[in-house]
Amino acid sequence: MRMLMHVQLPLEPFNTAVRDGTAGKKIQRILEAIKPEAVYFSEQNGRRGGTLVVNVKDPSDVPMLAEPWFLTFNAEVEFRIAMTPEDLARANLGALGKKWA
Repeated sequence: MRMLMHVQLPLEPFNTAVRDGTAGKKIQRILEAIKPEAVYFSEQNGRRGGTLVVNVKDPSDVPMLAEPWFLTFNAEVEFRIAMTPEDLARANLGALGKKWA
C-alpha cells in the first residue's frame, strides 16, 4: 500500500550532524536502505522534515522504514495512506454516501 511517511527531525542530534558534516551521508544511507518512491524535504511545524512516498506491503515493513530515522536522528515519524484518483474512484463514494446518509 502506498503511504506518505512524514519525518520530523529535532534540532538535536540533527544540528550536530550538520555541523560535523555527516547529515547528508546519514540521510543518503537511510534513503538507500528504505528505497522510497519519492522524497521531498521541507519545513514541518517549524522543524526540518520530509515527506517520503513509500510502499508498505505488510505492517511488519513499518519498523524497517521508521527505525533508521528514530535511531539516527531521534525523529518523529508518521504514516498516512495515500490514494491516487483511481484508488478513490474504486472506493465507490456514491454508494457509501447513500448507505450512510
